[in-house]
Amino acid sequence: MEIIIQVDAESATAIAAEMIVRLLREKPNAVLGLATGSTPLRLYRSLVHKKLDWRKVTTFNLDEYLGLPKTHPGSYYHFMWDNLFRHLNISPKNVHVPDGMPKDAMKFCAKYEQQIVAAGGIDLQVLGVGGDGHIGFNEPTSSLTSRTRIKTLTPETRKDNARFFDGMDRVPHHVITMGLGTIMEARQCVLLAFGSKKARAVAATIEGPITANVPASILQMHPNTKVCLDKGAAAKLKRADYYHWVFENKPRWEAA
Repeated sequence: MEIIIQVDAESATAIAAEMIVRLLREKPNAVLGLATGSTPLRLYRSLVHKKLDWRKVTTFNLDEYLGLPKTHPGSYYHFMWDNLFRHLNISPKNVHVPDGMPKDAMKFCAKYEQQIVAAGGIDLQVLGVGGDGHIGFNEPTSSLTSRTRIKTLTPETRKDNARFFDGMDRVPHHVITMGLGTIMEARQCVLLAFGSKKARAVAATIEGPITANVPASILQMHPNTKVCLDKGAAAKLKRADYYHWVFENKPRWEAA
């Protein structure tokens, strides 16, 4: 796990964007795992303005609310097309977002896992982290080896996401999410976290014990995870000075 601390969210996002730019230029048919919410918005806006060819790129989104059709403004399908996909030359057949209205949710989850495998696996997975340490919608106590499945949201997560709906009473209770085991199979993970509200979760993720109570902590076991933070999100890290030193003194041959 490499910890990259920058002065602000814009600078941290720029580093994450360059990782994706490099990947797509080296591998035009790369498979990306994508996240939603306010954290990756800067990243997607940055990518829209890069000169990249997305025609052969395949994407898989982490999650979706159960019970929301694609046309619902609160759905992640709508979010992704509005904020990213419609601005790119990506092929719609290569875009995968969990179905919020599946006829058989269990069968859909199994199929989603099969589609990821058939695509060759995820080359780079973009992640955010919740205030309680969840990634995707893998809430605290999620199995560290879990696969794509249905999850029940905690009241905290529903409250955090109420701003995307007309009040908390309209936030769905259930979702489909990639599991932690699914996420861990990505060849590279890039976690973004900004602002002091994320500082406690970030510290637990990076410097705390690996535990299902902080699902993101499983990333300590991933062989290639980059964590891009601003000062606020890094505020509770005990070894922040060391992380700064490592990043500033990387050998020339080592890629960012």
